[in-house]
Amino acid sequence: MIVYQALKSEFLEHVLAGQIDEIIYARFQKMLQRRTSASEQQSWQSSMSYMYQVLSNPEIPDNVGVAIEYKVPQTSKRIDVILTGLDDSDHAAAVIVELKQWSRAELTQKDGVVITQFGGRQVETSHPSYQAWTYASLLKDFNEAIYTDEISLSPCAFLHNYKEDDVIRHPFYQSYLDKAPVFLKKDAVKLQEFIKKYIRKGDDGKVIYAIESGKIRPSKQLAEAVSSMLDGHQEFIMIDDQKIVFETAKELMNLASGEEQNTSYGLAAEQVEAYTVGQESEPKDQSPSKQVLIVEGGPGTGKSVVAINLLVELTNQRLLAQYVSKNAAPRAVYESKLTGTLRPTRYRNMFKGSGAYTEANENEFDALIVDEAHRLNEKSGLYGNLGDHQVKEIINASKLSVFFIDEDQRVTLKDIGQKEVIREYAQQLGAQVTETELASQFRCDGSDGYIAWLDQMLQIRETANEDIQSLEYDFQVFDSPEEMRDEIFRLNEISNKARLVAGYCWNWVSKKDPTQDDIVLDGYDFSMKWNLASDGSLWIVSPES
Repeated sequence: MIVYQALKSEFLEHVLAGQIDEIIYARFQKMLQRRTSASEQQSWQSSMSYMYQVLSNPEIPDNVGVAIEYKVPQTSKRIDVILTGLDDSDHAAAVIVELKQWSRAELTQKDGVVITQFGGRQVETSHPSYQAWTYASLLKDFNEAIYTDEISLSPCAFLHNYKEDDVIRHPFYQSYLDKAPVFLKKDAVKLQEFIKKYIRKGDDGKVIYAIESGKIRPSKQLAEAVSSMLDGHQEFIMIDDQKIVFETAKELMNLASGEEQNTSYGLAAEQVEAYTVGQESEPKDQSPSKQVLIVEGGPGTGKSVVAINLLVELTNQRLLAQYVSKNAAPRAVYESKLTGTLRPTRYRNMFKGSGAYTEANENEFDALIVDEAHRLNEKSGLYGNLGDHQVKEIINASKLSVFFIDEDQRVTLKDIGQKEVIREYAQQLGAQVTETELASQFRCDGSDGYIAWLDQMLQIRETANEDIQSLEYDFQVFDSPEEMRDEIFRLNEISNKARLVAGYCWNWVSKKDPTQDDIVLDGYDFSMKWNLASDGSLWIVSPES
């Protein structure tokens, strides 16, 4: 969806007449059915004046297309400006411009992240080059018109209030600067040259129309790349009831798409019945019907393994699917495991937070795969004031929604992910509900006894497992936190798979003062800091952890 589109000549007239912010605002209200802040309106007026100066160059054709506020598919993000035309070979071309009114930024230790002033406070946010590059990558991977018609995309960022310093173009961000250069306050002429390099002729806005009309589905190249990622990853191999749940989800995807499906999965009927609850045996018609799959499973039963396999499989079928979780850590870890890198990749948009669907259209996605669904909240946003209900929004936004859930793993009073709630909203939205279970324990040495012992010790439920002497587990009580820390460090030197974890019981003082420790235990020689500042959501898999 594009809020404003015109030819360059029309855009210049609108800016010169002092109307551009009013026109954008009126169209914004009409198309998005909501208002925007006064600060955003002011940013349109200011930033478009600078774009006027850039586009006034007569060597940039008058019939170049100008699109403002293009909503990026599958996200709530909007691209500030897209310029379209033809290159020297008459091939369709587009330049993406990320506009910022920043005047300063601070360096961080996080890849692709800076700190800047926003809303009266210092916040971490994506580097403008990273932002522009990810928008271009997203369009290349998911907009059918762009990858079929081979429309070239050239991203950049224009920080028109920003004076040259040693932060925004710091070598730490060089990999993203190479993909999407940054132009600062005195770089208007350089930005003109950048635009002229890729757009030599006007297109009368035809490329904008093609982008706007392009079907949103994964490209063949992306599907093949994602599919190949699972090769050689032993931790993602499915066995037993994991495979049953996986095939059940595939069948439901076909029902949601209105396609005929063989429901035997190559297995005996009694095997399917043993693991599946609520499946109908009578023939189903082949008209599309919204589907909800609830998968219940305890710790270590492989819920995430099935979720990742399902994401890869549906993407390989050229279907629009996303992996969803409330917390960022699972998303970052699984992206890292699939891609083999700790750095952000083109695949990041396939992993989304549970609050990403407050404005999603009905059935905008083929499938949303929700891991740790018990952690879902009612409202979204930093202050919990956005949207209606996350469960409702996810079901509404997808033809098939899959909820992997363990109600015993709810952590806070705000965690509202329950089977009863999912059923309620599924009924409201006319979705058919299927429920299955992952019963077998795989992660904890395949030991159901260990889980039963934990349930007994933590008083979750009474079991007969009052000790673990017969199990191959090392359970120790230390006399001091220093001894425990030293033992964890020793074990970590063996395989880098030992971690000392601290919950949110301490203030994060090292965030503002890196010289301070966060976890300080009085009466002991123990003080440490969280590694969130340096490793972010990848803290658990970072080689330095």
